[in-house]
Amino acid sequence: MSKGVAVVTGGGTGIGRAVAELFHASGMQVVCLGMDADADLPEQLNFRKVDVTSEMAVEEELSHLERIDVVVNGAGIILHEGREFTAEGFRKVVDVNLSGSNIVSLVARQRLAKAKGAIVNVASMWSYFGSPRNPGYAASKAAITALTRSHAVAFAEEGIRVNAVAPGWVTTKLASGAINDPVRSAAILSRLPLKRWGRPIDVARAVRFLCSEDASYITGVVLPIDGGFGIA
Repeated sequence: MSKGVAVVTGGGTGIGRAVAELFHASGMQVVCLGMDADADLPEQLNFRKVDVTSEMAVEEELSHLERIDVVVNGAGIILHEGREFTAEGFRKVVDVNLSGSNIVSLVARQRLAKAKGAIVNVASMWSYFGSPRNPGYAASKAAITALTRSHAVAFAEEGIRVNAVAPGWVTTKLASGAINDPVRSAAILSRLPLKRWGRPIDVARAVRFLCSEDASYITGVVLPIDGGFGIA
């Protein structure tokens, strides 16, 4: 992982940012795509504001790259206050979380093939659980597991590996509602075998592994990174 080009969607915040920073520290050229970025995001991460659900916009932002070694599909949204129970809200979440991942992977496919590269999608613990609050998010992340396996089979002959990580409770803006709620927070921690919240870097290190030569015979895997929450 000491050279090459990494494209990280959602790379301006949270888990995506941690992934982008780790790749940059290892010597890779990083391009971050997404709609939001932290105010202190380093310029070296080359953040570009782009809607990942627009094939044309993604192609335009990646057109200067001759090859791509790694794609990490980390862009994702969640809607609260019952908005995912509306047709519009459900559709929006699925479009960003699922269709966006598919679009970026397809746009990058030929350049990934040149590099015999790797894709890592970001699924979730909710890929396996139902959600009484966020059906669109849970459904989109469940679909990410099928997309990962489908692309792993479809792209294998081109030398592209496709895997996913399934984070649990990680200290990001996306999970802040639960983490900052004393009642929900206590219930979650009481179930977590490792008794702590995950950190973005915990996920980023697993992503780095799946993109490395150490994982050269691994494809189609969805790796839980949840402190044991899913088995407790």
